[in-house]
Amino acid sequence: DISVMLKCVAQIHHEKGQHGRAHQVYEESLRIAREALGPNHVEVASTLNKIGNLHYERGDFDAALDVYSKGLDVERAVLEPDHPNIVVTLTNIGQIYQHRGDHQQAVRMYHDALEIQRRTLGLQHSSVTATLSSIGLVTYQMGNYALALDVYQEVLRTRRDACLKAGTDDDLPVASTLNSIGLVLFKRGVHELAMSAFAEGLRIRRRLLGPDHRDVAIIVYNMATVQIEMGDEEEAMQAYRETLRIERAALGPDHEDVVLTMQHIGQVHQQRGDLRQALEYFEEAPPASFDCAEVQWSGASSARAWLQ
Repeated sequence: DISVMLKCVAQIHHEKGQHGRAHQVYEESLRIAREALGPNHVEVASTLNKIGNLHYERGDFDAALDVYSKGLDVERAVLEPDHPNIVVTLTNIGQIYQHRGDHQQAVRMYHDALEIQRRTLGLQHSSVTATLSSIGLVTYQMGNYALALDVYQEVLRTRRDACLKAGTDDDLPVASTLNSIGLVLFKRGVHELAMSAFAEGLRIRRRLLGPDHRDVAIIVYNMATVQIEMGDEEEAMQAYRETLRIERAALGPDHEDVVLTMQHIGQVHQQRGDLRQALEYFEEAPPASFDCAEVQWSGASSARAWLQ
């Protein structure tokens, strides 16, 4: 009982952002739980996972991985093999491997979670498609675009089937999957099909979110990048300007995405020899200081990797 109360106290410190104090109290709760209940108990597993969450939020992925792995060992010792808590822990470990760039291990963890989900939830469950999407993203990051495309097409079929059964039109998860498919096709150089996927995703997002939502800007931006690659510079510039308009409305004038889009418009002007216009965009863009792994730019050949 003391261990449980200490865990509750630690959670309050955790939620208040007092991570150092939360970690101390979690560790004390874990020590008492092990003494009172033994090393293999659900309370021990629960506290280990909360400590793992804390390390993850602090960006200490090595410590988080170590604690999650210990929690997974306890869960497998005391829970049914298809227990949902095991799925959560496998997913957490997969995310850490993905952050560390250990893609093979990440895929292995996601596949282990997927097998349990398929057995317990069925093939059509939203949690199954979410895990498949994670596998698609990792294979995309590995550069295995053919496999990533297969995975995302399976996700798209499942999500569209779910919409049909519910008697609804395509929803936002469908639009996100279409965006992911568009990026994979772009990487494979299949530009016209990429544009078709983006256009369909854009139609859904505009209908469900309105014309000025940030997620609308994401797809418009990706379409502009494909148009640049296809040599349609005028249409691309129109799309970049539309992206800029939406981002300013949704995010404010100084957001990092606004800065990035302005810089890209300036670069396109510069590549076209429109140096005066390029200078105007470069001078107007506030200084950028950010590091976003999902945004990539190399000349005119990279799209934002807004995979979801």
